[in-house]
Amino acid sequence: MSGLRPYAARWFELLVPREVLTDTLQQLAKTRSVELEAHSTTSAPLDLPDLHSGLQEYSRLATKYGHYWPQPQASGREVPQDPEIVLEKALATLQRWEKSAEPLIVELQKRAQEKSDLELIADFLGVPAQLPDLDAFAGAGPTLAATLFLVPEAAVLAHAPPSVLLQRVTTATRNYLLVVGPTEQVAELRRSMEALRAREILLPHWLPAQRPETNKAVKARVDACHEESAKLLGELQQINDSTGLAAALRDIELLEWLVRNVPSLPLTEHFAWITGWTSDPDAATLEARLEDAGIPHLLRLPDEMPDVAVPTVLRNPVWIRPFELFARMLGTPSAAEVDPSRIVAFAAPLMFGYMFGDVGQGLVLLLAGLMLRKRVPTLGLLVPGGAMSIVFGFVFGSVFSREDIIPALWLHPLDQPVPVLVVTLVFGAALLTLGLLFDALQYWWRGMAPKWLGSRAGLLVCYIGLVAAPFAPAALWAMLAGAIWFIAGGALTANRHRLAALGTHAAELLESLMQLLVNTISFVRVGAFALAHAGLAAAVVGVSEAASGIGYLLLMIIGNAIVIALEGLVVGIQTTRLVLFEFFVRFLRGEGRLFRPLPPPPNSSDSAIPRKTP
Repeated sequence: MSGLRPYAARWFELLVPREVLTDTLQQLAKTRSVELEAHSTTSAPLDLPDLHSGLQEYSRLATKYGHYWPQPQASGREVPQDPEIVLEKALATLQRWEKSAEPLIVELQKRAQEKSDLELIADFLGVPAQLPDLDAFAGAGPTLAATLFLVPEAAVLAHAPPSVLLQRVTTATRNYLLVVGPTEQVAELRRSMEALRAREILLPHWLPAQRPETNKAVKARVDACHEESAKLLGELQQINDSTGLAAALRDIELLEWLVRNVPSLPLTEHFAWITGWTSDPDAATLEARLEDAGIPHLLRLPDEMPDVAVPTVLRNPVWIRPFELFARMLGTPSAAEVDPSRIVAFAAPLMFGYMFGDVGQGLVLLLAGLMLRKRVPTLGLLVPGGAMSIVFGFVFGSVFSREDIIPALWLHPLDQPVPVLVVTLVFGAALLTLGLLFDALQYWWRGMAPKWLGSRAGLLVCYIGLVAAPFAPAALWAMLAGAIWFIAGGALTANRHRLAALGTHAAELLESLMQLLVNTISFVRVGAFALAHAGLAAAVVGVSEAASGIGYLLLMIIGNAIVIALEGLVVGIQTTRLVLFEFFVRFLRGEGRLFRPLPPPPNSSDSAIPRKTP
């Protein structure tokens, strides 16, 4: 029973010295059991927006130099300091690093550009076509200019100056344009090439006259660029280490996390007041974490909570949690509502498998779920759905649409359609009865059990009598008794106008019974889709058997693939619809707010303490 009821998070208030605020927030985040929410308006608020200007300066530096920065140092225990002081020191470190590293970075960028140009020149020279000697082009000037362009594949030069000579060269992967002409006209062409997003390749003045010597010289210079770049990177690493760049980057990354996740907090000159919600009912986890970290603190869990929405903590085992998705489609169950995830974990795969009963096709869905659930977590629901499809495949005796490979443990749907439909009606009635019982349970949790017993209990008795009557006609008496209970009880519990309440509750009973009857009949679609699946499987086999040899095999593969893709989608939609609009509508309102724990800081070296649940 306890697993069906979510529990409300506890409000906590924590007083710590101001200088350990950042460290305290890190420790709280690592427990994964805290959601921060500002409440107290006393003292001066923690003005985190003041950090934004410093973080903007960091963003500017990161855009310019981030490619050359090391990974931030892993988080460790710090000397306690205010966030403003931490940011000021970290930015000072980055500025010292910039002053020392910028000349090296300029040289690195020059080497990278030169190396890239030389590799393109080597590619250009690799074509077998007759090419002019590049040394003459490199030494052209001042009235004559020559250059080489790397041209995008789709680029088309609409017009070239009349006195400019062009030679197009195409390699396996690139297009080049060799240009020579008067300096002014080449400059005009250069503007046209820029519009085409062509890249100009600088021709070094030291290029030899002959192509073999040119190739050797280019290769030697590329190797030299490699060596010079490696030396520059080594010097840059020394600057990184001497300035403490990795530690400064860690501090700024932590402050970004602080600004992104922490609301305004009350501060005094010496203390910080942290408030919010915890999923740890007795705060033992928080106490242990703060004690282990050596943080002086005063922690209390007041009985009176602020007048704000209380987060709800769901208490489901790991294998149930994917099915929380269904309840979240309508909202989050509050602490006084049933969390139906455990029931859905059985009912949804059961309905899916019944509508999609085939051993082979179910195995395909199961394997697809196993392979895709890490990439798309929702597709992990294919695993239980596929498993139940395999089970019902044995029940119906179907393997990849064929019903002559294994015997049916129960029946073949097309041979006996009536039992297939009746079973789904019984299942639907049982599920709706459970929904009505959950409604009663919620009345009890809210302290309103007498109200439910006074009237709404009659609806449950009336519905049970209605669905049981086809099997036991005497159940009609229970239906009548339930109707009287609901109408008379509603009138008796009314505060006034009891005679009018009789008519009101009679109309409400009629409406509720009609809704329940429609809800119950809706579950016939589970059996109908089981029959449709069997019919489609028979069609696939019939069409395939009209062919022979490889044609039969291809048609069977294509047919089963269509069934898996098309019916798998439709059956999944129908399962979701039945759960949401036939079952959940009986009791679930989704009036809660999901507990969202503070995410751990980046580069955290400590493992999180598991969340404790009562």
